[in-house]
Amino acid sequence: MADLSTFTRFARTYEPGEIIFSEYEPGDSFYLIQSGRVKISKIVGDIEKTIDILQPPEIFGEMAILEGTPRSATAITIDTVKVLEFNRANFEVLMMGNPQSALRLLKLFTKRIWDQKRRFMILTLEEPQAKVADVFLMLAETGAAPTGQQEQDGERREFKVTIEDVAHWAGMSSAEVQTILGHFANQRRVELFPDKIVVRNISDFSRFVSTRRKK
Repeated sequence: MADLSTFTRFARTYEPGEIIFSEYEPGDSFYLIQSGRVKISKIVGDIEKTIDILQPPEIFGEMAILEGTPRSATAITIDTVKVLEFNRANFEVLMMGNPQSALRLLKLFTKRIWDQKRRFMILTLEEPQAKVADVFLMLAETGAAPTGQQEQDGERREFKVTIEDVAHWAGMSSAEVQTILGHFANQRRVELFPDKIVVRNISDFSRFVSTRRKK
């Protein structure tokens, strides 16, 4: 991230457990995290799901600048959090005074929009096994390379993730995910290691998830 020290006048500090903004409320600001962690959650059905845990130098709330729409999720601090708060007016100041920083933020906007839409697709699946399988499809889409010999009808993929990571992205408990991955391992669809999970046939997971996703 480019130097933003000249924008300290936009700095704000939040205490642990403080709500920065709530889902559905109007918003005209976005935030760049300088220190601490922020939980992004969303109501899916009648259940609050954690979509992401953000840390420096990530941004959130960017749709308020790009589309002027109500907040699509709730942002709650986990630790003491320091952010730079930007609105349309001071973002224009940033673009004029530090275009390199503005360009970096715009690239982060693009990535964040894709991440949020993709993770919401996982959460909307009803079947827990499909959610877990879709996490690996999401990870494959972000660039996990094939490894080892190709399996029949698809590719073997290796992911440097833990069960806790998968549980976070699927919006499920670690115990639930461990049970499902054990079931997949018994079916010889995955191989479990302490520091990685191998999907033996990523195309098999793609077919499985597509049959479970509502049209």
